[in-house]
This record gives sequence, C-alpha cells and structure tokens, in this order.
Amino acid sequence: MKFYLSSLRIGNHENKLIEMTESGNKKVAFINSAMDFATDLERREKSDKLNIHDLERLGFKVEILDLKLYFNKPNNLEAMLEHFDVIWVRGGNTFVLAQAMKLSGFDEIIKRFHRTQKDIVYGGYSAGVCILGPTLKGIHMVDEPNQKPYGEHHPTIWEGLSILDYVIAPHYKSDHRGRSQRSLKGGDFEHGNVSRK
Repeated sequence: MKFYLSSLRIGNHENKLIEMTESGNKKVAFINSAMDFATDLERREKSDKLNIHDLERLGFKVEILDLKLYFNKPNNLEAMLEHFDVIWVRGGNTFVLAQAMKLSGFDEIIKRFHRTQKDIVYGGYSAGVCILGPTLKGIHMVDEPNQKPYGEHHPTIWEGLSILDYVIAPHYKSDHRGRSQRSLKGGDFEHGNVSRK
C-alpha cells in the first residue's frame, strides 16, 4: 500500500500522486465521512465539489463512497473497494471519521490492506491523515470528540488505526488558517505533505 498524505486538500506534490498511480485505473473512492456531523449541507457539498475537482483535474475518476451505506456490511465494502486505485479520505472531524470507519468495518479492511501490501494508494488530508496514527489523544484539542452523528450510544473512539506508529498534526506550522493550527504540545510532530511507498 502506498500513501499520499497532505495537510490541506490535494497539497503541493500532486505530481507524486500522479506518479504513484501511473499503472492503475485512476478510479478514486472519495470518503467524506469526517464531515457527517455538518449541518450546513450546502457548504459541505461545495467543499466536497472542490475536493473532487482537485482530483478530477489530475485525470482521476472520482466516486463518493458513503461509509454509512456500509454500516454492518464490511464484506460489501471490501468488495466495493476492489474497484478503486485510490482511497481518498478528506478532512473534517477525526472522531466522526473513526466512528464511520469502525461501524462500516473500513478500519479492519484498511489495516488488512496495509498488512498484505495491497496495490492501492491511501490518500487524504487532515482527519484522513490523523486517523492513521496509534491514538487520537491530542486531536481532541482541535476536533470535538463527542460529535456523534450516528447515535449517542456509540462510544467515542480514542484509538487510531495504528498504520503509522506516530501521530501527525497535519496543520502544525502550515499556512492553513483553520482552527486546527493551534499548537499541540507534548510531542514532536510531522507537518506538510508526506508521500510514502
């Protein structure tokens, strides 16, 4: 599995993403679950369109993959993911994303893809990057851990996917002016864009 990780949207190394997918089908599963807490649906749709446009102008064919449609159907989700060259996970609330990943089984599927070195690219930014580390502790300083769009009965998830063995604070020392730019204390953090094979 390959990774293309950015602080904000497509980032500034888009040629790397093109190179990483040269031999693939250029189909992208666009996961926007980190925004499932949003109540301003018009603003959310506009934001999704901007994200999708970033990928389409690079020649990718993008399909929104709504994890809610796969809650308690992990086999269906894994079968669907087989059709894509890239899984792109956009930003939003990391805790909401963790819930959607767990309820759909995406968390275990992507960990298995990583273990077996599946020929697929995991790309994304912000929450889509934060979720890859071992813990979400510290992320609560910038994302509300008690956002529960799928029901209050679901406990807050504090564990990341542990695909990376360190935590990334994607907006630290970046020029992205969002609420996530507040300094996170207590550790050394990566920043900017990361592309890994």
